[in-house]
Amino acid sequence: MAKIELRLPKMGESVAEATITSWLKDVGDVIELDEPVLEIATDKVDSEVPSEVDGVLVERFFNVDDIVQVGQVLCVIETEGDDDSNIADNIQKPIRHEDLAVSQVAKTVSEAKEAVTSITSKDGKFYSPLVKNIAKAEGISQIELDAVIGTGKDSRVTKNDILAYIENRGKGIKSPEQNTKAKAVVQNTESKAIKAPMPIISNGEDDIIEMTRMGKLIAHHMVESVQTSAHVQSFIEADVTNIWNWRKKVKDSFIKREGENLTFTPIFMEAIAKALRDYPMMNISLQGDTIVKKKDINLGMAAALPDGNLIVPVIKNADQLNLVGMAKQVNDLANRARLNQLKPDDIQGGTYTVTNVGTFGSIMGTPIINQPQVGIIALGAIRKMPAVIETPEGDFIGIRYKMILSHSYDHRVVNGALGGQFVKAVKDYLEAWDIKREI
Repeated sequence: MAKIELRLPKMGESVAEATITSWLKDVGDVIELDEPVLEIATDKVDSEVPSEVDGVLVERFFNVDDIVQVGQVLCVIETEGDDDSNIADNIQKPIRHEDLAVSQVAKTVSEAKEAVTSITSKDGKFYSPLVKNIAKAEGISQIELDAVIGTGKDSRVTKNDILAYIENRGKGIKSPEQNTKAKAVVQNTESKAIKAPMPIISNGEDDIIEMTRMGKLIAHHMVESVQTSAHVQSFIEADVTNIWNWRKKVKDSFIKREGENLTFTPIFMEAIAKALRDYPMMNISLQGDTIVKKKDINLGMAAALPDGNLIVPVIKNADQLNLVGMAKQVNDLANRARLNQLKPDDIQGGTYTVTNVGTFGSIMGTPIINQPQVGIIALGAIRKMPAVIETPEGDFIGIRYKMILSHSYDHRVVNGALGGQFVKAVKDYLEAWDIKREI
């Protein structure tokens, strides 16, 4: 038998630790290759840690809510191989023959139980927080939930039961056998996607709401960024009339051909990537007194999570993508962010960040730099504006589509000239858009 260490993987340039939010496997459980073993959370993303081998979980070194450093051993998985060299000092407990027999029973039991604390309904039925929150996210009422047939221990409704019910909603679920068919379909739809809401405590007048764990981490990250970088902003107005009219002309044919929506975001991302190529000293990070000039242009894209928090998935080598490739990347990352299906690699390696405050109706913003980067640009809402239009025949007033670009940068290493020139370059690329461009 070989014993394999499962370690906490590296999850981003500035992420050094993670919190264990739940164990998906117990000691003695049989684990398949790439099957999730536990769930972790950082200030950037909630994720699963999958197994790298087929085997049996023989030892766990941390509990739920423990903080683990990147590279630390989370647990040990025993495989059918003969090499024990993976385990330092061979400190793991040996598996006895009776333990192997117990592991087979534990596997069967684990399929019928929820590894989270139960919640009781008014009718006395027990539901895990996972089941309750899936029901809430899907708009399933308590009465409807109480009618779902459970296949778990003591007839409890399991994750697979509720997801199978959702799959067959409207068709009716007649038997537990119908519920179990969702197992193969929802292997990757785990509890990371939906977290239990924070308790609300009332003192008679005001409601006291505890911050979510991710909310606390984000708050710390934002305060740390403000305390680290000397934030300065530059603002510039861009006329995006040509882009507005061009997108309106091509968006229907684009979705028919590519099966993807063409939003404004990939267009803006393309312009920002070009500007970063023109001004590479905006594509840097600061480590102590050393400037690291990044070779790749990896654009972070702030996206909203279902709980209202933000996450920044990264488009790798953005300057090498054409507009079709950029649109596909933007749509894929945005969709997976909404479903909480981002992986640690999706939020790693960003060199510059873009946030679209116009989505919420804001015309401009003063975004906080995503450390250890040195710049972030906020895209304001596109508005119809009266504008002076210059022509060879003279000036006149016309209606134009305009937006404000807000550029926050680290004044320790980026002076006002560079910060202003960079955002001006983004404006110039947007305003020079070719209305006859083929895609």
